[in-house]
Amino acid sequence: MPQNRPRLFLFFICGIFIINLLQAHFTELIFDEAYYWFYAQEMSWGYFDHPPMVALMIKLSSFFFDGELGVRFVSCLLSIGTLIVIWAMIDDEKKKGHIIDFFVLALSMTLLNAYGFLTLPDTPLLFFTALFLLAYKNFLDKNTFVKALVLGLTMSALMYSKYHAVLVIVFVLLSNLKLLTNKYAWMAVIVALLSYLPHFIWLYENDFVSVKYHLFDRPNAAYNFNKYTLGFFLNLVAIFGLTFPWIYRSLLRTKASDLFTKALLYLTYGFIVFFFISSFNRRVQTQWIIVISIPLAILTFNYLLKDEQTRKWVFRMGLVNIIVIAILRIGLIYEPLFPIYYETHGNKDWVKKVVAIANDNPVVFENSYRFAPMYEFYSGHPSYSLNNMNYRKNQYSIDSSEFRVQHKKVLYISPYIPERDISYKRTNGDIFYAKFIDDFASYRKLECIVDESELDDLINNNLSLKVYNPYTIDIALDKLKFGVAYLNAYKEVRDTQPINDLKPEQKISVLKANDTTNFTFSLPRTDMEDPKYFRLGISENDLPYGLNGTNIKIEQWNQ
Repeated sequence: MPQNRPRLFLFFICGIFIINLLQAHFTELIFDEAYYWFYAQEMSWGYFDHPPMVALMIKLSSFFFDGELGVRFVSCLLSIGTLIVIWAMIDDEKKKGHIIDFFVLALSMTLLNAYGFLTLPDTPLLFFTALFLLAYKNFLDKNTFVKALVLGLTMSALMYSKYHAVLVIVFVLLSNLKLLTNKYAWMAVIVALLSYLPHFIWLYENDFVSVKYHLFDRPNAAYNFNKYTLGFFLNLVAIFGLTFPWIYRSLLRTKASDLFTKALLYLTYGFIVFFFISSFNRRVQTQWIIVISIPLAILTFNYLLKDEQTRKWVFRMGLVNIIVIAILRIGLIYEPLFPIYYETHGNKDWVKKVVAIANDNPVVFENSYRFAPMYEFYSGHPSYSLNNMNYRKNQYSIDSSEFRVQHKKVLYISPYIPERDISYKRTNGDIFYAKFIDDFASYRKLECIVDESELDDLINNNLSLKVYNPYTIDIALDKLKFGVAYLNAYKEVRDTQPINDLKPEQKISVLKANDTTNFTFSLPRTDMEDPKYFRLGISENDLPYGLNGTNIKIEQWNQ
């Protein structure tokens, strides 16, 4: 190998790393990054929406830097690690003469580029997918205890990154079912399960809250071909930009000549088919399919080494992609270059406005796991998202952040406050209204448990309700109001009604601390036609009804 070849590869890797570091430092956080930064303030083996890898990355980054780079530093490391691992999986010796082609291909992939500096669960997902495939490739060469150990640890790291990483493992397994009779493969599975055990324990201790949300509680909408299925195909194009015809052509023309190539093909086609089927049920987000960037980078590069026309067109269109992506990346920092308002623009500005209004008091945002952590990151002051029954649960629903604002004077911010004496405008033109609450008290952890065995005839029966108070203080009943939300088949709230006939089984005035109180009630009437679910909520001190109960399916409705 000529002496300049490894230097050229190292030059590109170092250059990309430096550019990503600069981008990470000068670009304001996006809302999801702020939310994951909030995760990292209280390290745990799990979080409401995701496993803990993204929080660990942010915590490690914070040991080296402050500010935005203190959120993104590890992401910059993993992104160049992903490129190095992809390069290592390409066996063709001709690759040494096509280093520039490799980087043009990799850098032209839109989200692979974006996750070079953003800290999102997909960042470690991409890295550990590449590392898992490399470990599997080495495992195929020769089965040993050490290789089984490495394979198991990479599988565990994948699952600690994002739940749908299980699809990566499943599709690779389906490509080689003989693994089911391989003792070293089973050893790798045991290692993976043992190292993932802390998260399993966390899920159990938290009533499998993440699993329930992702599989059962996420709201949806009626099927729309343009938004769902057509949108899925547009996403398949968007993740590769102008190079997509040659990338998918490479995929179609690649044959499974060995077990590793077969795994890459199964992984790619598996994800495409799985999420194509999913598109008939819900909107498939672009990042859900980003995993195919890893196998397709390998398959496409191997193919363009053999096909000169593909190599030329990928190089030409890849350069155009890179120029467009570069302009957009600069636009993330310098707003006039970006074609539309984006969430990296103006966050410091609106946070300053709120700080000036709040005057060092904590800030409570109604229904916003996005604004609350962004405010706290840039202001350094405590904030909280008060989630109500028209929204959804999130990390603020299960952690201890509520206690930081209890019985304090807070600035309460919502788009819906009728008192409009305090307001501020965001960069995109949205106006939010605010009011001060002198003694803020919320009890969002109260749990409403309905006896579902009584649901045969909802209107004519008195239903049994248990209300569990997990707090260490008694809560006065006269501070609470109970209500019900009615949801459609897609779990969208369409009506809310107060419960006016709630009766305790015994004469009481408080919900006792760490205790359960029994009530009876009947569902109030609703103007909603054919509701499919209902959910109970509690309003404390005239705050909006909370998310205190689960979605309960209505089997029979006789209004």
